[in-house]
Amino acid sequence: MEVFGAIRTILAVRAYKGKPIATDTVRRIVEARRLTGSYVAQAPVAIVIAVDKTSSAVSDASRAIQSMMLTAWSEGIGSNWTGFVGIKGLHSLLGVPNDLDIIAVMPFGYPVKTIGKGKKKRKALSEVAHREKFGQTFK
Repeated sequence: MEVFGAIRTILAVRAYKGKPIATDTVRRIVEARRLTGSYVAQAPVAIVIAVDKTSSAVSDASRAIQSMMLTAWSEGIGSNWTGFVGIKGLHSLLGVPNDLDIIAVMPFGYPVKTIGKGKKKRKALSEVAHREKFGQTFK
């Protein structure tokens, strides 16, 4: 799948099959993170994203999360961004140092049901984008 196709069709997945994900595919998903600057329990893979509390790495981590989701989606694997900053309880459970802030837990898995690609329910571009000044429709 080409990138724009992945961006256009990716949807949040909240129910996963128990089907294992190939190690090489998991490696590509995690590698996408490195290269970018509840239903979680059902997923065969969950990746925790943490950033240094003293840096402004949240934007880089957000881009990395999107890269991971797109990489997974291009492989037919669904995901969903859960949590955002200040997730409690995982530091001690996973041994994450306290100087890191866990900003997301990313479940990955094959969707239970086929999700229609390109069937997003979104407002029209003219309703959410403006040209030069707010209120000037972007067509």
